[in-house]
Amino acid sequence: MVFKYGIDQLTVSKVIAIAKGNLNAVLTEAAIEKVNSCRDKVEIMAKSDKAVYGINTGFGPLCDVQITPQETSKLQENLLITHAVGVGNPIDKELSKIMMICKVHALCQGYSGIRLEVIERILYFIEHDLLPVVPEQGSVGASGDLAPLSHLFLPLLGEGEFWINTNIISAKEILKTHSLTPIQLQAKEGLALINGTQFILAHTIKGLQKMDYLLDLADLAGAMSLEGFQGSASPFKAALHQIRPFKGNIIVAERMRMFLKDSQNVENHLKCARVQDPYSMRCIPQVHGASRNAFFHLNELAEIEMNAVTDNPIILSETEAISGGNFHGQPLAMALDYCSIAASELGNIADRRCYLLLEGKYGLPRLLTEAGGLNSGFMIPQYTTAALVTENKSLCFPPSADSIPTSLGQEDHVSMGSISGRKFNQILGNIEKIFAIELMYAAQAMEFRRPNTFSALLEENFTIIRDRVAKLEEDRVLKDDINTLIKMVKNQSFIVK
Repeated sequence: MVFKYGIDQLTVSKVIAIAKGNLNAVLTEAAIEKVNSCRDKVEIMAKSDKAVYGINTGFGPLCDVQITPQETSKLQENLLITHAVGVGNPIDKELSKIMMICKVHALCQGYSGIRLEVIERILYFIEHDLLPVVPEQGSVGASGDLAPLSHLFLPLLGEGEFWINTNIISAKEILKTHSLTPIQLQAKEGLALINGTQFILAHTIKGLQKMDYLLDLADLAGAMSLEGFQGSASPFKAALHQIRPFKGNIIVAERMRMFLKDSQNVENHLKCARVQDPYSMRCIPQVHGASRNAFFHLNELAEIEMNAVTDNPIILSETEAISGGNFHGQPLAMALDYCSIAASELGNIADRRCYLLLEGKYGLPRLLTEAGGLNSGFMIPQYTTAALVTENKSLCFPPSADSIPTSLGQEDHVSMGSISGRKFNQILGNIEKIFAIELMYAAQAMEFRRPNTFSALLEENFTIIRDRVAKLEEDRVLKDDINTLIKMVKNQSFIVK
């Protein structure tokens, strides 16, 4: 299977597959024709006496200053150099690669006016894993992700730096090693490169990939906790959810029925006198389902964005270049903030389930240890989940609700979507740790329901845990167990479908 830049439609899974080298992405003659045709239009505009923003004028508040054809190249190179002012730690290398993949696809739509040789150089970087070093802070998410995209494409000029394995090497040195000469940018090209939402989009894509698995893992962890609690399966009946048919809720209820199918332990719940379970057990479809609905919304918007053109100006004909606002990150920023809350809530309810398993009710020993007193059992890991949940709550402030004017007021409303994307991924990283602890608790609680058996799927996941983490008989250092489970969550080691 081959993906055709500028022709086919990207999805989250396709971007990740291209980034990992599992899907070959190529530049077709059809895309080349679109790129060259648009470039011809820019060449005409660049020679015109008529002022066209970003082609023969300055940028931002300097849009009223016209530039001569002789100054065009210097103008475009200055644009990258002056905008590369990001600070903080470098983003993950994979994010840099995703940014380049998404940028190439946008440029190949044929509305950006960039030369084919520039696109081909970016493709060379992608195909040879020459991944630019991009600082994580500095984008306000309108006029696009100016600072990070400038860092991303400085190496085209022989400036900036590349990752080579875990080392940071100057672009000048790497270009020389690959017998590549720096590119001299022409009219519109600097603007085409650094205008766009690819930093926000890359964080969105990476976050969606993580959240897709974590939503499934949330259901698994919830089912295992419910089994440990010996809760009721009745809140997951299809008839209940058909009369409030939110898509996410229906999916989660169906998955809970799958996880609890043929469980001897659930059948034994019917013999107890409990009328109902606490919300964190019986409202799993409603809470996890709401998070799924937010995920679906963000995924829909991300797929529109990754197949869109988000630079500026947009070249429509040899006489029409529209200076609009497709670079504004608000469409993703708001949905990222919504999805951050949705992800945070997965951790919130998981912490409550952990707490329920510690209370010593319905046949479970307090703190999940039969030797309490001398032993603290699983008392303290719930402190960690509580801390992580609170940290996530603090990360849920929506950056998209804020705006600080930039560029002398020319860019007077910005999205701050880059911050939204980074925080979304921070929250998901904390969720991975919370679920690791819940799975440890749930497996321990399930031990006390033996000789009852569980569904084949839960038994399989129970075995996966016990192969790496033993039952707690008496106090031991739990840090290693927790870290083992976190690594298993990150590596997607659990069977969730």
